[in-house]
Amino acid sequence: MTTPSAATPPSPAVPATSRAHASAPDGAPRGRGSLGPVGLVLAGGISVQFGGALAVTLMPRAGALGVVTLRLLVAAIVLLLVCRPRLRGHSRADWTTVIVFGLAMAGMNGLFYQSVARIPLGTAVTLEVLGPLALSVLASRRAVNFLWAGLALAGVVLLGGGSFGSLDPLGVVFALGAGVMWAAYIVFSARTGRRFPQADGLALAMGVAALVFLPLGIAESGTKLIEPTTLALGAAVAVLSSVLPYTLELLALRRLPASTFAILMSLEPAIAAAAGFLILSQALALTEAAAIALVIAASMGAVRTQVGRGRAKTLPGQSA
Repeated sequence: MTTPSAATPPSPAVPATSRAHASAPDGAPRGRGSLGPVGLVLAGGISVQFGGALAVTLMPRAGALGVVTLRLLVAAIVLLLVCRPRLRGHSRADWTTVIVFGLAMAGMNGLFYQSVARIPLGTAVTLEVLGPLALSVLASRRAVNFLWAGLALAGVVLLGGGSFGSLDPLGVVFALGAGVMWAAYIVFSARTGRRFPQADGLALAMGVAALVFLPLGIAESGTKLIEPTTLALGAAVAVLSSVLPYTLELLALRRLPASTFAILMSLEPAIAAAAGFLILSQALALTEAAAIALVIAASMGAVRTQVGRGRAKTLPGQSA
């Protein structure tokens, strides 16, 4: 899946932990609390990459829309059974937020799979990451975050190999659209997390996304979706690509600002390249290694900037 609440929006650059830690003792350590969400985001990214690799093997069986349908439907069933979210007692604004969150989730997944059907996976991820990077610049109020965003942008462009000119234009449009939906996912995931307890909002939003895609998946794949092997693979993809990462990101978004989270998401192409090297024995070119270094440096810089700012705010004698 850090951002302002829909009801009383604070600055996007203020960590979401400010409210959660308001009642903590003055002497409580805060460094570990600032770094914890970073680990959640990284774990979610690794889970997504393993799920994406499995989804590639499933696409010949169920098609791109069928894979998205299985991924969202199984994830929705799991989350709804585990969370058992309360349906009553929510305001119209609460339901509007969770529905928009679900639509963003559906759009992000659907557009991305349509993109990888037309252009290389690495290039599609590189283009998609531009959405969160743009969000990081727009949400930030500190000049240094423009530096980190620019460094990460240079890394993902370098990872793309500079071959964007020869790509299928429709595939590029789908990837950029997925990036826009990714940025919307970040914003509304945070808002949903503040309006609904635990992962209730995520479960409801996943249900919305699954209902949106169910007719599309049935139209493309029909009875192939209920074949035992396809269902089993789809369930694995759902857990790795949706249930685990979205839950981890939702938890992280409660404690990270939008700008830091968005730059951290630029690690996705780097994680994919590392997974290819470690699991598939794919050698990394010099430009790919340099791109990974740039993206990691940008992410580390963003985290250090945010953690340093949080510590400065808690120093005795300093104003918030």
